[in-house]
Amino acid sequence: MKFHQFKIRFVENKKIFFGISIAVLLIGVIFNVIFGARLDIQFTGGAIVNYSFTGEINTDELAALVEETTGKSVNVNESTDIVAGEDGTINNNVSIEFAGNDALSLEGQKAMEDAIQEKYPDNGFQKLESDSVDPVNGEKFLLKCLCAVGLAAVLMIIYIAFRFRKIGGWSAGVGAVIALLHDVAVIYFTFVVFRMPVDDNFIAVVLTILGYSLNDTIIIYDRIRENRRIMGPRAEIGELVNTSINQTLTRTINTSVATVMAVGVVYNLSSVVTFALPLMFGIICGCYSSTCITGPLWVVWRRYRAKKLDAKKA
Repeated sequence: MKFHQFKIRFVENKKIFFGISIAVLLIGVIFNVIFGARLDIQFTGGAIVNYSFTGEINTDELAALVEETTGKSVNVNESTDIVAGEDGTINNNVSIEFAGNDALSLEGQKAMEDAIQEKYPDNGFQKLESDSVDPVNGEKFLLKCLCAVGLAAVLMIIYIAFRFRKIGGWSAGVGAVIALLHDVAVIYFTFVVFRMPVDDNFIAVVLTILGYSLNDTIIIYDRIRENRRIMGPRAEIGELVNTSINQTLTRTINTSVATVMAVGVVYNLSSVVTFALPLMFGIICGCYSSTCITGPLWVVWRRYRAKKLDAKKA
């Protein structure tokens, strides 16, 4: 059998890898405690009004104008159309979000529009749409999203446990899900650190990375299962895992780099920043967790189980 050129000792260096993950998660927790997460009105309830305009504006000045006019706290997010209009002009879009239980009245919307038109007469402001979300519906939507992520994790454990039952399926499944939860936490902290509102993009990124990272993990588990057959049941488990991860490392890195580069192409489009940025972090984290966390974690669990069995026999 021809082994791969990489000879990284993943299992022997597990404390370093685990330490890096713990440090990253602690930094995220600190940011979360200090700054907190910004939940989008999709989850908290509130109102949102979208406008298109041309030229440039200061979003902080626009937010201050709307707050002064309506007496409500707002968040203002700017984006740019990907395709130019018929006259070649590229329109910018701005979303004005009102969080809270009270919907913005028609009178309030009219007063806001008049104030904006007076403040920015040369920017061609036009209202695209307005919508409101009931707080109860927002909470239900958030709960359904979390249930979807939880259900996906449970199904992953069952699938991995069945598929890799010959190498300790349940331990493999639990180890994979722990790594996936690690990835979800990093994605969440990306939203917190970069002060992006947690919205449906967060759920989309999480579900994308769950599938992406799990695919890398399954490939490694497949290689472990194959190498156990080739190297024999007496092969030392640490060497078995090191060999398997090194054999798949080139494929994992190449796939991750290519995907990050593809996502990076659209990163500069402001309308997809809250999806593209956490997705890139999630891909990098998924590559790291599947190679540096899942395998060594599985080895730790198998060795622990072996010691318990030896103790019972003694």
